[in-house]
Amino acid sequence: MTAGYRKAAPVRPVPLGVRIFPFLSWIKTVNRGTLKADLLAGLTGAFIVLPQGVSFAMIAGLPAEYGLYAAIVPPVIAALFGSSMYLVSGPTTAISIIVFSTLSPLADPGSADYVRLALTLTFMAGLFQLAFGLARLGTLINFVSHSVIVGFTAGAAFLIATSQLKHALGIPIPGGASFLTSWAFIIKSAGQTNGYELVVALATLVCAVIFKILRPRWPGLLIALAAGSLLNLAMDGAAHGVRLLGELPGHLPPLSSPDFTLDTLRMMGPGALAVAFLGLIEALSIARSITVQSNQHINGNQEFIGQGLSNIVGSFFSSYASSGSFTRSGVNFDAGARTPLASIFSALFLAVIVVLIAPLTAWLPLPAMGGVIFFVAFKLIDFPHIKEILRSSRSETLVLLATFFGTLFFEIEFAIYSGVLLSMAIYLTRTSHPHVDAMVPGPGDPDRQLTEISQTELVECPQLRILRISGSLFFGAANHVSEILEESDDSDPRHLLIIGYGINFIDVSGSLVLEQEAHRRLKLGKNLFLCRLNRDVIRFLAHGGFLKQIGENRLFATESQAISRIFNILDKSICSTCTARIFEECQSVPGPGQALGKSRNNGRGR
Repeated sequence: MTAGYRKAAPVRPVPLGVRIFPFLSWIKTVNRGTLKADLLAGLTGAFIVLPQGVSFAMIAGLPAEYGLYAAIVPPVIAALFGSSMYLVSGPTTAISIIVFSTLSPLADPGSADYVRLALTLTFMAGLFQLAFGLARLGTLINFVSHSVIVGFTAGAAFLIATSQLKHALGIPIPGGASFLTSWAFIIKSAGQTNGYELVVALATLVCAVIFKILRPRWPGLLIALAAGSLLNLAMDGAAHGVRLLGELPGHLPPLSSPDFTLDTLRMMGPGALAVAFLGLIEALSIARSITVQSNQHINGNQEFIGQGLSNIVGSFFSSYASSGSFTRSGVNFDAGARTPLASIFSALFLAVIVVLIAPLTAWLPLPAMGGVIFFVAFKLIDFPHIKEILRSSRSETLVLLATFFGTLFFEIEFAIYSGVLLSMAIYLTRTSHPHVDAMVPGPGDPDRQLTEISQTELVECPQLRILRISGSLFFGAANHVSEILEESDDSDPRHLLIIGYGINFIDVSGSLVLEQEAHRRLKLGKNLFLCRLNRDVIRFLAHGGFLKQIGENRLFATESQAISRIFNILDKSICSTCTARIFEECQSVPGPGQALGKSRNNGRGR
C-alpha cells in the first residue's frame, strides 16, 4: 500500500433498534458518575424553568400552569427521541408569541376555547415536524437565513414587552390588540397607571438585571420574583390594586385532547406550520451551537422526529407547543450534564416542585411577572448580530428589517414566511448571476498565469477572447450567461474560449446555452472553445449529447493547450499589425518593424 495512505474503515450501518429508539445509543454510557452529574444539572434546570414556564405561558395567553406542564412532558420525549445529548426542550418565548398571535384573534386568551385551540395547534405542529423528519428534510433548515431569526426575535421582543405593559402599568389593554393599537391605548390611558404595580415591576426588573450581571449562575429570575413578591407584601400592594397571579393547581399535567374537527384543523394549519418551522429552526440551531463546545454530532432528521413526537405527545398532556430552549440548554451544558437524562431529571424535579410549592404562587404579583418578562424580552434582541448585519450586507439588512417590521405590524407567520421567501429570493438571485470575467495573462506573474483583465492594464487579444465562468450554470443562470456571451461579440472577437473550472454544476438549460452559443458563433464564422471543465460537467455534456454538438475537438484540458491550438487558426495578418501581443505565441509572428522569428521575451501566455 502506498505510504501515507490508510484504508478507510468501513461505515457500519446504524442498527434498526437504535434508529427507532435513539436513546439505546447513549443509555449504555450511563454510570454512577454520569448519573450524579445529570442529577445536579437537572435540579439546576428545574429551578430555572419554574419562573420561565409561568412567564412563557402568560406570553402565550394561557393559564400559568400550562407553561409548567409544557416543561414536564415534552422535554422527556425530546430527550429520548432526539439526537442531542444536551438540548433541553420546553416552552420558549418565540413559540409562545406565535401561539398568542395565532390564537388571540380566534378566542379570548386563557379561556377554555383558547386552551383547546392551543392543544390542537401543538398537535398539528408536531405532525408537521414528525413528517419533516421522516421525509429527511433536516437539511432544509440550512437554507433559512440567520437574519430571519435575528429579525423575528427582535420583533418578538417588542411584542412581548408591549403585551406585558398592562401588568406593569395596571392598564387594561384589550386582549388580541395589535402592536399599534396596544400602544395607542397605552398612550391614551397613561393617566390610569397604577404606581404600585409600576414600582413592583421595576424593582423586579432591576433585581433580575443585577443578578444577571453579578451572579449569572444563580437562579436570578426566581430570586427577582421572590423580591418582587416581598416588596408587594411590604407595601400592602393588594390593598392598592396590585393584582396577584393566584394559586396554581398543585397536580401533574392532566390528560387532554386536541380538537380534531375538520374546521378547527383547517383553521390551525397555517399557524401550526409556522410553529413547526420556527420550532425546528430554534431547536436545531441551539443543538448545533452546543456542538461547538461538546464536539457531538447532531442528526438533523432525528432532531425533527424528537421535536415532533414531543409536541404530539405533549398535546395529550395539557402541554402547548415546545422547542429547544437557549437558556436552559446552555445552563444544562454548563452545569455538567453528561447525557439526555439531565433533561429528564429536570422534568421530574419540576413535577415534584409543582406539587409542593403550587400554593405559594397565590402571593406572586402579576407586575413582578411582567418585570421578569421584560428582562426575558430584552435578552431576545441580539444587538451584536444586528450590528454586524447592518454593517456587512444590504441584502441581509433588507431581510432583517422585513422580518422585524413584519413581526410588529402583520401576522407573525406572515413575517416568518416573508423573511424566509425573501432570503431564498436573494439566494436564488445570487446563484442565477454567476461571475463572468474576461481574462488575460498576468504581467506580474513570471509564468504569465491568466488573471482578470480588470486587475491589469493590458488589453485583450483582438481575435481571441477568454472568459471565466464562476458559478452554477443551471436554468436560473442560463439567460444571464447567454446575454453575456452574446455581448462578448461587441469587440468582434473571432474566437471565444470559456474557462470552466468554476462551473460546479450544470443542467440541461446550461448545456443548451453552450450548445446554442457554439452554433450561433459557427453561423457567424466564429468559434467557441471550452477548457478546464470539471469531470462531472464533462460527463453531463457527453451523456446528453451536448459535447458532440459543441465539438469534442473544441474541448481542452488546460489553458496552455487551448491557446496553443487556437493560435494556429488565428488570422496572422491581424497578428502582424497587433500591438497587444499578450501570448507567448504572438512573438513568433513579426510585428511592425520586426523580422520573422525575432521575439521579445515577454514570458508565456499560458
